[in-house]
Amino acid sequence: MTVYFIGAGPGAADLITVRGARTLAAAPVCLYAGSLVPRELLAECPPDARLVDTAQLNLDQIVEECVRAHGAGLDVARLHSGDPSVFSAVAEQMRRLDAAGIPYEVVPGVPAFAAAAAALKRELTVPTVGQTVILTRIAQQATPMPPGEDLATLGRSGALLVLHLATRYVDRVVDELLPHYGAECPVAVVAMASRPDELILRGTLADIAPQVKEAGLVRTAVIIVGRTLGAEQFPDSHLYSPERDRHVC
Repeated sequence: MTVYFIGAGPGAADLITVRGARTLAAAPVCLYAGSLVPRELLAECPPDARLVDTAQLNLDQIVEECVRAHGAGLDVARLHSGDPSVFSAVAEQMRRLDAAGIPYEVVPGVPAFAAAAAALKRELTVPTVGQTVILTRIAQQATPMPPGEDLATLGRSGALLVLHLATRYVDRVVDELLPHYGAECPVAVVAMASRPDELILRGTLADIAPQVKEAGLVRTAVIIVGRTLGAEQFPDSHLYSPERDRHVC
């Protein structure tokens, strides 16, 4: 048997990949994050599949479900929101599965920041304006950030920042980024990206905090900060330039 870590995408059920949907449809056991994964996706599971909501389970209990399925020779679809490569807590699950000798594979999904960019109708990398995207979060009531990864340090780069799990602490975000980006730096907050209740807030570091508080956003949202959000005057990229030598690989 195999445990498949599947990225369910940002919210809309049809944003799961074809591979993810096919894997889900073939797995007799599905462990899903009930508070984040759209219920519609469970319709892809076999009619007689064992469905386990992991929202109230701890790591040991989740791994025990995998061990039980392994003993019965049953594949497991471990359904995570977004993409498993970012803020998904799959690393500690993989470590436990390695110790138990249980094989696993990863099926990537559409990450939340990509869905947010689509909602904003923005490319996050713009020629001569910004070519770097930093995905991060802040430590408040969660695992501490490693040294050198605090907002003040990351902000010195001037790169576009995508902050997960940070809307509850928007005042702190603004205070730490203002010295590096300035009050007029464009900011967008996208909550429930790709879902029917999607909400988009646009502003600057000077006025985004009141908007977030008025909207009552505390979870399932990303904050995007950077000059590319407001870029209008910039050169065309070299990719499609008529001066580019298209015979060079």
